[in-house]
Amino acid sequence: MKGICILLLSIYFIAPLKAQDSLRIIVTNPQTKRPVSGANISERGGIVLTTDSAGACLVRVLQPGLHHFSITSIAYKPFELVTTIPGTSLYEVLLEPDEQNLDEVIIVSSTRSNQRIENSPLKVEVLGSEEMNEENVIKPGNIASILGDISGIQIQQSSAVSGNANVRIQGLDGRYTQILRDGIPLFDGFSGGFGILTIPPLDLKQVELIKGSASTLYGGGAIGGLINLISRKPTFQQEGLLTLNHSTLNETNLNTYIAKRNKHYGYKFFGGVTNQQAVDVNKDGFSDVAKTTAIILHPKLFFYPGDHTIIAAGYTGSFEKRTGGDMQVIRSAASANHQFFEKNNTNRNTFDLLVSEDLGNGQKLELKAGISSFSRSIYTNKNSFEGSQLNYFTEASYSISKEMHSLVTGINATGDRFKKLKGTALQLDNFANNTIGAFAQYNGKLTLHTTLELGLRSDHHFTYGNFFLPRIAVFHRFNEQWATRAGMGFGYKTPNALSPQNVDYEIENILPLPKEIKAEKSVGYNAELNFKKNFSPHSSLFINHTFFLTQVQNPVIATVLANEQVAFSNAGKNIKSKGFDSYIQFHQEDWELYLGYTFTIVNRNYLQQNKFMPLTPKNRFAFVIVHEIGDLWRFGLEGSYTGPQFRDGDSKTAGYLFLAGLVEKKFGDAISVVLNCENLLDYRQSKHEALYTGSMLNPSFKPLWAPIDGRVVNLAIRWTWAKQSK
Repeated sequence: MKGICILLLSIYFIAPLKAQDSLRIIVTNPQTKRPVSGANISERGGIVLTTDSAGACLVRVLQPGLHHFSITSIAYKPFELVTTIPGTSLYEVLLEPDEQNLDEVIIVSSTRSNQRIENSPLKVEVLGSEEMNEENVIKPGNIASILGDISGIQIQQSSAVSGNANVRIQGLDGRYTQILRDGIPLFDGFSGGFGILTIPPLDLKQVELIKGSASTLYGGGAIGGLINLISRKPTFQQEGLLTLNHSTLNETNLNTYIAKRNKHYGYKFFGGVTNQQAVDVNKDGFSDVAKTTAIILHPKLFFYPGDHTIIAAGYTGSFEKRTGGDMQVIRSAASANHQFFEKNNTNRNTFDLLVSEDLGNGQKLELKAGISSFSRSIYTNKNSFEGSQLNYFTEASYSISKEMHSLVTGINATGDRFKKLKGTALQLDNFANNTIGAFAQYNGKLTLHTTLELGLRSDHHFTYGNFFLPRIAVFHRFNEQWATRAGMGFGYKTPNALSPQNVDYEIENILPLPKEIKAEKSVGYNAELNFKKNFSPHSSLFINHTFFLTQVQNPVIATVLANEQVAFSNAGKNIKSKGFDSYIQFHQEDWELYLGYTFTIVNRNYLQQNKFMPLTPKNRFAFVIVHEIGDLWRFGLEGSYTGPQFRDGDSKTAGYLFLAGLVEKKFGDAISVVLNCENLLDYRQSKHEALYTGSMLNPSFKPLWAPIDGRVVNLAIRWTWAKQSK
């Protein structure tokens, strides 16, 4: 039947006076012989059931008569199953892959249960392959732009000189956001505060985001939220892509990706080069965009010794040089009146290993490990410093998934070691953090309509003691259109003087942590309601509304002393972040519309007055409109409004509108050309105020609350020289 067939594995008869009340369906990929987990099974628009990791689903309480089941899964062609009750009680459906949809998001891995996004009790937002491909020709050198377009996410540039930035979720500081690469957390402290967003989107399959506490799943650090960067994997068809980009800010990017696998082996390789010239946009004599050269290499080998075993070993090398400051110093040389500059050289070498074994009967064993060496040299006209940090992570997990229940358990060890190498004497000493932990997560269907998820983690930090982190989440589907989620979870963050801050402090001014300092602890709550309606195969509407509340106890705060030294201490009262996210997604044939609004209030309750969190807009609105004309043209317009923000000292910034436009022309399946313009209105903070105070020799830069790089136009060419056959 053109690759799809139904095999009757067993037939039994029911006693004449007792009607059959259940039907078991097993869904399998006929090419790989592997079960298809996460497939949707529904009867004429009714409640949607989902296959487990063994590809199985039990449909209960069936009335006698004829039944029509629709079996669908992204990246597979739909199948209609017609059966009569009583009759055959077990079917195996061989679901034929749909090559045209292989790039679409199938499951999310950040929940640790590999569930489809719409069925997960824990809310996960996903930027999939389509978004990564689009961003590859808009901002090829980093993922900062695409993350900043998501409601509830704020990219905070912490330095006007270096261009360093961090990710803030729900108004909380960047140190409360945990960033992972393929489920491995290796970015924290000294290694987590510089250049972590310079990951090219061409190297990523998708980005998964969890807003709110996720420490129960991955340990300390995910108080505000979690970002999991999922790398591309090789397919059976040769893949090859090349992107060349140049912008009016004198930035040039060249990125390439190639990959392929066969039955027993596979490989992937990403290579990227970025060259950015220093630019003084507002003509004040200082760079608004730092001079940057960067090289990223990411080769990875895959081994498939059997149908149920995967071994993957990879290396990532990231090498970057940035220089900012006085333009005369950058372009030529220092003089008596021109001396200020800051130069950062960073090297990041990461090795990772994954071993996955499918034990059958819904059981899976997984081992993963990562080790990363990060070094950073800082040179200024006054000081020089070089330091390094070694991060490690290792984990073993076991999972079992049945028709109505699943369980994943594991143990892990993680840590980092900071070391001063040479240069200016620091107040900080060498230090290390080491944590061992164990976790368990249960997922079970209370009814056909309700799924409960329970999580528990116990961590022991060698310095700050024990942490016990429970979590609960529930998902309920009222009908095919309406569903709701709710949950709560606990989190923690151990103190680290080198964790990212909203403002970059000079490292030589940072004081050691006091002995009496305590870890930060949090509790977070969320509740949401969503509506989804499919009007036709090419027309759909999705509406989501989420409330959130997070409280951080014992917050670690930085205080700048009179001698410019920076001291850390625990505040007496909490930080509270609360608000809501609302967004609408609408697809109609060749049109796509996104509207989002975020309302956020973050208070530092340890202050007597001016409790607001600095540089945190209360109101933020965003929209995206995209129109495609066949396979030839694509037009896009996106924008965001960022409301007024307060700064320490009670000064208030202006609200501003940011617009961007895109035009793409495709030449067959191989080549596409994109013309993109960011910040169409050329809104800049420097149009409202000077970016620094003091003199050219000793400037003091103000905190950044708006763009400083102005209007930017870029032209990109994407060449797909090998791809999966359609």
